[in-house]
Amino acid sequence: MRAGVIVTILLVAAGVGGWFFVSKRNQPPTVSFVKVKRETITDAVPTNGKVEPIEWAEARAERAGPVTAIHVERGQRVEKGAVLIELDASEAKADLAAGQARVTQAKSELDVLDHGGRTADLTAISSDVERAKLELATAQKDYDTLSRLQAKQAATAFEVSQAKDRVDRAAAQIRALDQRRAALVAPPDRTSAEARFHDAEAAVALAQERIAKSVVRAPISGTVYQFDLKPGAYLNAGDLVASVGELSQVRVKVYVDEPDLGRVAKGMMVTITWDAMPGKQWKGVVDRTPTQIVALGTRQVGEVLCVIANHDHELLPGTNINAEILSQTVEGALTVPKEAIQRQGAQAGTFVLSGQTVAWKKIGQGLANTTRMQVEGLNEGDAVALPTEKPLKDGMLVDPQFP
Repeated sequence: MRAGVIVTILLVAAGVGGWFFVSKRNQPPTVSFVKVKRETITDAVPTNGKVEPIEWAEARAERAGPVTAIHVERGQRVEKGAVLIELDASEAKADLAAGQARVTQAKSELDVLDHGGRTADLTAISSDVERAKLELATAQKDYDTLSRLQAKQAATAFEVSQAKDRVDRAAAQIRALDQRRAALVAPPDRTSAEARFHDAEAAVALAQERIAKSVVRAPISGTVYQFDLKPGAYLNAGDLVASVGELSQVRVKVYVDEPDLGRVAKGMMVTITWDAMPGKQWKGVVDRTPTQIVALGTRQVGEVLCVIANHDHELLPGTNINAEILSQTVEGALTVPKEAIQRQGAQAGTFVLSGQTVAWKKIGQGLANTTRMQVEGLNEGDAVALPTEKPLKDGMLVDPQFP
């Protein structure tokens, strides 16, 4: 009796399962539909690129030495000629002081020579000359007197001769003093003094040049976008100190894959994004299209140059960015999701809901973006089928769902 009940229960369960399987198999498939809508659609070429300055210059060290002072930091706005860093100039300053002392000394020597010699020597010689002239005048007077007396036979020839000797000695003394005064400033002395003066001036100029080169200044007005020095860093002549650029506008080199280059033209709008600043966008235009194709890793690309407004100076040269070039825009276009478009042979189409069944409808395709496609042959508000696991057929009964 108990075995019969169990058999009966199993038969009933099998019957119910069979009925459920048959009814489930015959039930229309559930299909998701979306409405055809009218919107503005834009064809964009998505790619990547790198930021470059339009106007820029490098500041480099003109002499070797350790960095003793830093006056800027990366991202700071500077004017042309502003001090960026200072190098150690203590040795040059010592050389300048020594050179200036030598200039003063050499100039003093030249002043002495210009005035005929040292004041003490000139004073002594002048005093001796005056005494000699006085002696000459006295001797000449005596000589003249004795000469007249000799003519009257009132003086002897010996007395006249002795008077003449005194005149000659006084005159000779004056000539000797004049020669001595002239010898105070000999041509070789002036030549040597002038040489020492010019050498000292050259040493001063060299020290001043070294001191000036110890200060590295901004070559142009702009933003310091590359700067990594720390106090104490040693620089050699020619080493890069900083890169300065005008960043209110920047150039972005955008890498466009070769098949997409035909969709890009000068003047098209460009939108830039940067992963480091999500939600932020920068706008600009295509400034120059490429003249050649180059390899970029495994890609073949053209380098499209774009000019981007960067009023906040947030885009720094060297930044890797994402770019969208807006190649074409259609307003009021009828669009559907790209996945709603299927192909039967060479013809594109979609399944449109008609009551509880679907109908295959051929369509024309227009502009597309990353998710939607402009279509022709449909009406606004038409419900088109999204892909399902079960293949759809024209006239198939469906259970429509609108997510």
